[in-house]
Parts: sequence; structure tokens; C-alpha cells
Amino acid sequence: MRSSTLLFVIVLFTLKLSAQQNPAVLSYIQQYKQLAVDEMLRTGVPAAIKLAQGIHETEAGRSDLVLRSNNHFGIKCKSTWTGDKVYHDDDAAGECFRSYGEAALSYRDHSDFLKSNQRYAFLFKLDPTDYEGWAYGLKKAGYATNIKYSHILIRLIETYNLQDYTLIAMGKKAPTGDLLVGIRAPAANETLAIQPPAITNYPSGIFEINATKVLFAKAGTSLLALADAHQLSLSRLLDFNDITPGEGDLLVEDQLIYLQRKRKTGAGLFHIVAGEENLYDIAQAEGIRYGTLLELNHLQPGMEPAEGERLYLKEKSPRQPLLAGSKRPLTKTATVYTPGPAESLIQQTSVSVKPVKHIVQEKETLFGICKRYGVTIDQVKEWNRLNGSGLRKGQHLLIYSN
Repeated sequence: MRSSTLLFVIVLFTLKLSAQQNPAVLSYIQQYKQLAVDEMLRTGVPAAIKLAQGIHETEAGRSDLVLRSNNHFGIKCKSTWTGDKVYHDDDAAGECFRSYGEAALSYRDHSDFLKSNQRYAFLFKLDPTDYEGWAYGLKKAGYATNIKYSHILIRLIETYNLQDYTLIAMGKKAPTGDLLVGIRAPAANETLAIQPPAITNYPSGIFEINATKVLFAKAGTSLLALADAHQLSLSRLLDFNDITPGEGDLLVEDQLIYLQRKRKTGAGLFHIVAGEENLYDIAQAEGIRYGTLLELNHLQPGMEPAEGERLYLKEKSPRQPLLAGSKRPLTKTATVYTPGPAESLIQQTSVSVKPVKHIVQEKETLFGICKRYGVTIDQVKEWNRLNGSGLRKGQHLLIYSN
């Protein structure tokens, strides 16, 4: 009698759970689950969040906007959008929304929209499995005006087990079961484009990286004082650390300072580009000369590799890495690299022009910096891939000036 009662309760609970799952939502998940997993691998936007936003924004693929425009995430045109448009009533009548030829383009644009917008940058520092953090963070950053937006996403993720797709992308769950079957799991050598940032605790005093003496200096440290303390000329210390003379004596941020010339090759074979890393950071972290790092990877000053790209540290790379801001192919087929507008501009710059690395000081503006070096605001934006004119203290800018 007791076992029969237990069985009845289990069946009743299963029926109740099934009743809560909308067939239209299940159909949407089945159709777009692979795109969500692929985009997580490409950019780090959690697949659970991607699917939950898509379900909500499109009413599970049935909204007027998605049917007219393939816009799965309600992204409006904004001033930077140059693609197709449709007009739709939302917060106001007749608002401009982005239009796409296919759903895959909408999924990619949504990832790029989050990735390239500074106000969402903090989300990519969260653990990818923290869907609640992402949901609350999206609302906090102003993605949606609905005060219940975070709770809607969380409820969708939990009701439809969307976290499974995040775990599949991370290689932590096998793609099995009715809804999961058919998903391409990541290959053994395929990792998330975004990983939680590694925390490096450097020892105090002098230590070695790549058999080269180095120390970790705090912001505000005097370079001249460091040079004197270690019986070096200031010019040699700057040369050892690829620092252009005239940038100022005080360090504006914590960084590694080498007391010997760095090596022409790294200790390891490769370096995988992490979030917010630039080539100078990588050269310092690996103890390799900045110019050599450029040469080994077919790069020129001002070019920055995209997150997740592999940089060669010991031998010449067979190809140039994908550059920050470049679009990855929709499929895994081989592609021929074509420089984007920023790369073309840099390549047109005379090789005799050596870039100056300018460190933004407090209260400095982009206009003032451009006036100082005799360049245009558009040029500096191109060289440094800036989305706007806002700068932060300590930010590094490359300036190509005769």
C-alpha cells in the first residue's frame, strides 16, 4: 500500500511538471539549442542565459518581431547599426529594431553586443554556471526595463533545465536525453572563449619568469627609483620592459618589471589569450620580448588578438590569429584571413612610424590626447578599437604619430 501511494505521488508530480512545460518553449529549445552552445564556446555567453533570453524575447519564437526580422533578443538599432531594420512598438511606438537574414546572425550579434559593450563586461568575470548572477546582472546593466526580467530568466532556466546546455558547452555534461541528444559536444581541444580570470600571486622581491629576473611593482612606484635600486640606467630599464621614454616616471597600475632583457622565446609553446589581456600584458606575463611576440604571430603594432586565440611563443605561427573585433565564421570550415578596417588602417601606416604607448592620466580626454599628438579622434579609435570616447585612468593607447 505504501509503495503504491509513493508511485502515485511520483506520477502526479511528473504530470504536474510536464504540464508546466509549454510545448512551444520545448520546440524553441530543440531548434536553437546548438546555436546557444556554439555561441557559448565562441564568446562565453552562457547557453542557459542565451536560450532563456531568446524564449522570453520572442515568446518562444512566436512574437511579431521575430517573425518579421529574425531578431531573437529584442536588440534595437542604436546609432551604430548599419544593417537591415524593422519598426516595432515597444517602450514607444514605431521603435527601430535590428533585422537579420537568419536566426544564427541574431544569435551571433547578441553575443557580440554583450561582449563589446563595456557595461556588460563585469558579467564575463562571473562563473559561467552562475545563471542567477547573469540574470540579475543583465537587469542591473539595463538590458531590459521589465522589473521582473531577472526572475523571468531564472524561472525559465530552472523550469526547462537550461543549465544543462551550459554544462554541455563546458564539457561537464554529456548530451543525452530527449532534448539534449543531437547537440555537438565540444571537441577535446575546444575550450570556452571566456574563462574565469586566473589570479596570480607573485612573490615579493626578485624572482624569475622564463629564466629572467623580474619583480612585481605596485602602482605609484618610481621607475627611476627602481632603476637606481638595481644599478640600472633608466633607459635600460625602460628598454627591458618595452616602455617608451616619456610615458612618465610613476607606474599607473600594478605590473611586472623586468631587470634583465626578456627572452626571444617563451618558456611554453603557446599562450591562450584571456579576457582583457593585450599583447603587452602577454609579453610581460610570458617574459618574451614584445617585438618577438609580434613577429612570431604575424602581427603589427596596434593589432590585438581576440580572446581564446592561441599565440605562439617558440616558433613561427602558421597563420595570423583572429584579431579582436573580427567576426568568426559561422561554421568550422577553414577560412582565408581578410584584414578588417582597423587592421587595414594600421597596415597602411608607414613601417618607419614607431607607435607611442600613451598611458591615460587623470582628467585626460581623447580630444586633448589627439591634439597633443596631432592625430584625429577616429584614428585613435581605430588603432585602439575604442567603441566610444570615454577613457579611464591608466588605460594604454597606441598612437601612430610622425
